Amino acid sequence: MDYDSRTELYQQMILEHNKKPRNFHKIENATHTAEGYNPLCGDHINIYLQLKNDSIIDDISFIGDGCAISKASASMMTTALKGKTIEEANVLFDQFHKLIKGELVPERDKNALGKLTTFTGIWHFPARVKCASLCWHTMKGALNQVVKPVSTE
Repeated sequence: MDYDSRTELYQQMILEHNKKPRNFHKIENATHTAEGYNPLCGDHINIYLQLKNDSIIDDISFIGDGCAISKASASMMTTALKGKTIEEANVLFDQFHKLIKGELVPERDKNALGKLTTFTGIWHFPARVKCASLCWHTMKGALNQVVKPVSTE
């Protein structure tokens, strides 16, 4: 896929997931939760996880306020992680961070990101990298049962 096609797909995905975010609700019986906050831009998110057998993400959701990239990233992350093991979630976390920092090139590097590869090229906009990664850091905070708010700073 060429750069222009990927950019257009990226814009469409961001708009779609911002307008109609998936898994945008609070899981009342969540086994793990965390709050995330990006003080530079004001993005604020809460991640809720329901783990099965302490190893599988049976359900995952989020609520919060943020820019379109932040909300779209959270929406796509929850969709990608539902049903995954914690080990698989950690692999996706690492791959996504390499992608948004420009260290992973989907056409060249083996990965399991699927539709998350639409975030390729966001590394050109350093301030937006933090928007896209806040939910991922917050998810890791929830898995690690971090009590204080997670930040991208």
